[in-house]
Amino acid sequence: MEERLGFIRTEMDLKVLILFILRRLPEPATWEELTDMTLLADSAIGYFDFSECLADLVRTGHAEKGEAGYVVTEKGRENGEAMESSLPYSVRVRAEKAAAALSDTQRRRSMIEAGHEMRSRGGFTVHLSMSDGVGPILDLRMLTGDEKQTARIEANFKKNAEKLYQKMIKLLSEE
Repeated sequence: MEERLGFIRTEMDLKVLILFILRRLPEPATWEELTDMTLLADSAIGYFDFSECLADLVRTGHAEKGEAGYVVTEKGRENGEAMESSLPYSVRVRAEKAAAALSDTQRRRSMIEAGHEMRSRGGFTVHLSMSDGVGPILDLRMLTGDEKQTARIEANFKKNAEKLYQKMIKLLSEE
């Protein structure tokens, strides 16, 4: 990694930044999410430098790559925590904001589920559910006619679950 203009100047700084971000997420981060958050923290970071540092963190056991994305390991958590004060304050603030936004998105995504199964006599059963993080607050199964309608219902529910829940409660509570 050559000397650059941004706040993150060395390979070690970049690795610490990646671990800093991963430590603040409740779920794995995809490649794209992690890249975006890192570049938000310091826009002068190069894509190839980022790629090499992330691969090195995985190789050394500081981070792991699973099906859902990247997570910090216990080794990475300990080492990252010990080194994070070396990051410039402005970079930490931007990284925390980016991680907080993704963390909120991940929490919401984990509380809203939509899936389906094909029925033996035709059509599909769509299963839509929403929890508050403690337990289920909505659990709905419904018949749909075809795959296109099923996909649309699932996508709309994932996008608008809270609004749909509020409308259902209002409609069902009316006198």
